[in-house]
Amino acid sequence: MAAGLLLAACTQTQQPPQHVLRVGIQAAPLTLNALLANNTTESMIDRLIFDTLVTVDASGRKQVPVLAAEVPTLANGGISKDGLTVTYKLRHNVHWHDGVPFTSRDVKFTWAAILNPNNNVITHSGYELVRSVDTPNPYTVVFHFKQKYAPAVNTIFGESDDPYEIVPAHILEKYHDINQIPFNSAPVGTGPYKFKEWLRGDHIELVANDDYFLGAPKLRSIDIRIVPDENTEVNLLRTHDIDWQFEASESEYRTLKTIEGLRIVLQVRNQFERIEMMTKHPPLDDVRVRRAIAYAMDTPRLVHDLTFGTAVVADQDLPPFMWAHSGSVHHYPHNLALARRLLAQAGWTAGPDGIMQKGGQRLSLVLVYNSSNATRRRGTVELQSMLREAGIDTQLKSYLGTILFATMGQGGILQNGKFDLAWTGWVSGIDPDNANLFSCWAQPPNGQNEARFCQADVDAAETSALTNFDQTTRKAAYAVLEDRLTDQLPDVFIWWQRQIQPISPAFKNFTPNPVTASWNAYQWDI
Repeated sequence: MAAGLLLAACTQTQQPPQHVLRVGIQAAPLTLNALLANNTTESMIDRLIFDTLVTVDASGRKQVPVLAAEVPTLANGGISKDGLTVTYKLRHNVHWHDGVPFTSRDVKFTWAAILNPNNNVITHSGYELVRSVDTPNPYTVVFHFKQKYAPAVNTIFGESDDPYEIVPAHILEKYHDINQIPFNSAPVGTGPYKFKEWLRGDHIELVANDDYFLGAPKLRSIDIRIVPDENTEVNLLRTHDIDWQFEASESEYRTLKTIEGLRIVLQVRNQFERIEMMTKHPPLDDVRVRRAIAYAMDTPRLVHDLTFGTAVVADQDLPPFMWAHSGSVHHYPHNLALARRLLAQAGWTAGPDGIMQKGGQRLSLVLVYNSSNATRRRGTVELQSMLREAGIDTQLKSYLGTILFATMGQGGILQNGKFDLAWTGWVSGIDPDNANLFSCWAQPPNGQNEARFCQADVDAAETSALTNFDQTTRKAAYAVLEDRLTDQLPDVFIWWQRQIQPISPAFKNFTPNPVTASWNAYQWDI
């Protein structure tokens, strides 16, 4: 009898608790302040607690109002005819988790906080184009732009490549900066879930906000568990101890497909894997060396070996489903002989061990990556071998994601330029706007042009794409832009991916949009 009772108890613990979602994440957050997020994990959690003005549905084609009562357009007068003013009408029935009403004051404060030089925000992209913000009443906020800005609604508190949510003025306006304050560990938002507990290195617990303005969440709580090892996460899925593994890597895909009853959602995204090249570091300041690296890379082999059919070989940053995708860019098929010729043209000759040298210096580069990502761990080793065949030595250096991707003020490796090559990925917004990655002004700390790439014709193309509202003109500008990027190579694009989101079949209404997995979290259930 005792044995039978024990078996029954063990069986019961494997059943998911009713209306409690258990999520596994690899990277422990540094902060829960919506303005200080610097990776997709922090952004996913923030969206559970905070809200944007506008989001998009699962297709990525339809804009959906959130804190805004309606989406501003030219047709409804929300966007002025000259394109310089965007007016939002806000919902009236929204409260912060502490009961204080949400108003236009919060929107204006959040915009100012993003531009506050004392705050360690990761980008100002788009927000610095706002000349001023008016709040004529508690439920109207008016953005006056310095110039026409076509991605305005999708960028300013929308689904941009770094989505920002609105934060509470009544709590945060007293601070000189928001970098190290109690709020960052115990936030107050307007979102569908309230913060309850954060046990560092172990878990974060959120509970339902039954007064949520879009409707009370079906889930009673969300338990976010920090599991640094991906293999451990897979085992937790197998034993039904977690219901969702947030952002599984491609190397786990074949194993995940063998787990009986598991549902694998392939989230279509404006997302790519790449090798960033620090263009200010010799010898990478020579485009011939950058092109040699591109020819030395057998990109189709990397995609085949590492993604197992979940990704497509990339030739630019904009994927084929985007309207701005260019059909005419420079390509770099695997060609070791051409790679060596380019290095020779740049003055490099083979040394006794086969590694190129110049002026007594070996062609040796530091390649960095985040240690928690199994795909990148394998990929960097394979890439190291490919580059070695071209006479390029690479030293692999791994970092925790919280260090690699941290802001400049937090000592981030990428933001502070402490690398030669970096294997990273990028998830963009639903607009093709990529100025935050490739414009001269976007070099850290102003943006995420971590390659420190700066070229006048690229900036001119970015300007044209961002200041014209008609799609034909914008598409022509992006064609020029993609041509120059693939010619000058601040990045080598490896693949476009669909993000793997393994979930329990009991997890209902999980329909990620192309930017944010948790955009409709109030509708989730289990």
